[in-house]
Amino acid sequence: MNKTEQRDEQTTTQKRTERSNSMSLIKSKDRVVDHGEVFTPAWMVEAMLDLVKAETERIDSRFLEPACGSGNFLIKVLQRKLLAVELKYGKNDFEKRHYALLGLMCIYGIGLLADNLAECRSNVLEIFAEYLKLAESDDLYRAASYVLSQNLVHGDALIMRNSNGKPIAFAEWGYLGKGKFQRRDFRFDDLTLSSAFNTEGSLFAQLGRHELFTPTRTYPPMTVADLARAGFKTSSGITSHRPT
Repeated sequence: MNKTEQRDEQTTTQKRTERSNSMSLIKSKDRVVDHGEVFTPAWMVEAMLDLVKAETERIDSRFLEPACGSGNFLIKVLQRKLLAVELKYGKNDFEKRHYALLGLMCIYGIGLLADNLAECRSNVLEIFAEYLKLAESDDLYRAASYVLSQNLVHGDALIMRNSNGKPIAFAEWGYLGKGKFQRRDFRFDDLTLSSAFNTEGSLFAQLGRHELFTPTRTYPPMTVADLARAGFKTSSGITSHRPT
């Protein structure tokens, strides 16, 4: 093969690779037209997260992806959080498992298309389960699955409504220590007003956050086993955990 033929083959291979990479960012042209669906490439995700690198490496920092797709951003955020967990709690299995769950609890997403949302939940859960080497029968696996069912919402971020037409609500999770977690639910549309209320010189600037943003529901402290049971009850159509 002469040099000209080699260059032609390299050019053809490069074009095929570029075409393949481009197609991996979309599922179909119809979905692009109908929903503006284009997935963010991994290199761009990493570059964007590097802009807030310190926050991505903090276990309890909260991230919301309002158009979560199949989870490209949330997967990378979770991986960074799990690395932070490993560095800080890697030698303590109890704390490692619970802080890993806390890291998962602090990522949120809204998905317009049901198939993308299901894929996102599955992809994120897989990363979590692989890190802790969990079987599907493990309470922590089922607890994580339940958390993702609450944190990754099927809805429209633009109108702040879920697929049932109701206001989107998110669970705020906190780790109380000794294996117990606290949950409070807040409406998404209320949370988006926070920046306006906190602006210096605004009518509400002198008011405390607690005076303006109150949870719609507060739950009693829950263990991993409680969360696993809540997931089972939810999937079975049974209401779980009465609010206090």
